[in-house]
Amino acid sequence: MKIGIIDVGSNTVRLLAAERDAGGLVYPLHEARRQVGLGETIERRGRITDAKLAETARAARDYAKLARRLDCERLEVVVTAPGRQSANADDLLGVLQGAVGVAPRVLSAKSEGRFAYLGAVAAAGALPGLIAVCDVGGGSTEVAFGGRWIEPDWVDSIDLGSLRLSSRFFPDGTGQRSSVRAARAEVRMHLEQIGDATPDVALAAGGSARALRKLVGRTLGRDELQEAIEMLVGRSPAKLARKHAIDLRRVRTLLAGAVILAEVQERLGVPFEVARAGLREGLAGQLLSELQAA
Repeated sequence: MKIGIIDVGSNTVRLLAAERDAGGLVYPLHEARRQVGLGETIERRGRITDAKLAETARAARDYAKLARRLDCERLEVVVTAPGRQSANADDLLGVLQGAVGVAPRVLSAKSEGRFAYLGAVAAAGALPGLIAVCDVGGGSTEVAFGGRWIEPDWVDSIDLGSLRLSSRFFPDGTGQRSSVRAARAEVRMHLEQIGDATPDVALAAGGSARALRKLVGRTLGRDELQEAIEMLVGRSPAKLARKHAIDLRRVRTLLAGAVILAEVQERLGVPFEVARAGLREGLAGQLLSELQAA
């Protein structure tokens, strides 16, 4: 059985085509992404422009055609923060349904955190004790806590992601130490609503974590995240993108992503390991189980 997932987020539109491997884990057959930047438009205007709606629809249409060529038996379209934060979210849902022929669904912040947790934990191998999974998106950040192979015990969310924080404190993608201090204070204020728990293991999911791995490695502890912030402050995003083979639009929000992860890591008290999977894999696992049971 093969499924296709089109994930419309604040930074990117992504496709995951997947099936289960012999061990029962989600196995990606094909992945693709296109930077669209809906969150930047929402942050600046409060709504998505007609041009961005059309660009998003084109990306979704292309990915739907690709998923069908790959013989995906089910195609799911999900919208994360843009569906919750844009004043004209209904217009976004309408153009997506018109482009793909499938009714999209808006994921709540709790659902985002749940799927990220399920995907990250399933791909991580044996883990002890209490597990935390932090998924930094463009428009929001989710932190889920629980044990292995079960639903998370609880999911917390803040309405602040790498793109939103970047537009407020690092509009050119570089920033100075004073703006880093101000951004960290803003994140700390938002994190007051996150549950007070000290996990045994912490996993970091999402595009910011994957990009930071290219800068400082898979472990993102206090020292590594501070090193990443120092590498990003005052540096040209274009030069960093070329040097580390990271998409330029991702680099422009990476300082903000590093700041958010640094503050969450400080609160959790244990270093992050960059997750091998996340939201799309977690959703794929659920869809494949539903297909198998049908």
